[in-house]
Amino acid sequence: MIKVFITDDHYMVVEGIRSLLSNERDIELIGSASSVGSCKAFLKNRQPDVLLLDINLPDGNGVDLCKELKEKYPEMAILGISTFNQASYIREMMDNGASGYILKNASQKELTEAIHLASIGKTYLPFDVAKTLHAAEQQNTENIILGRREREVLNLIKDGYTNVEMAAKLNISNNTVDTYRKSLLSKLGAKNTADLVRLAFLHKLITIE
Repeated sequence: MIKVFITDDHYMVVEGIRSLLSNERDIELIGSASSVGSCKAFLKNRQPDVLLLDINLPDGNGVDLCKELKEKYPEMAILGISTFNQASYIREMMDNGASGYILKNASQKELTEAIHLASIGKTYLPFDVAKTLHAAEQQNTENIILGRREREVLNLIKDGYTNVEMAAKLNISNNTVDTYRKSLLSKLGAKNTADLVRLAFLHKLITIE
């Protein structure tokens, strides 16, 4: 039996989800909360297998709560629920540990599929949400413009060259290499070199030879 808990401050949303799940033999709704505080209070004593978490709550936001709860209860799967089909919201929830993101107008099939997949450690994104993310990634790729030197440095980073080695190979100073590296990190929104290479592959700025 998959135990589910809802945190949403809209009574009709909670009741709607309750109705959609009422006939599911392997899903049990064990309760609901309408705020960050009441959600935390419940989870101190009992954790569900899957938490359905609204991203906007009266005393906080679901993104921060998602991160906090995943650190405290790593075995509990969290599904973001929202009326907003926006890439920024979706990314924030996923980046902070959510196993998926579903819209509040989701069908019974989408909701139950999301719960089943999350309960076994898999990720679920419905078609509309996945389409939004894909479109945002395509737009971001188009907006990333690299100069010739930046591309050269990026490819050398991919091949494992150090700053000193790149400077010698390109006949430029170490400081200039460092400037290009920082520019690349900024343009791709990367946290470190490994993240830079990952994002560069994702945006098709470099390829595996």
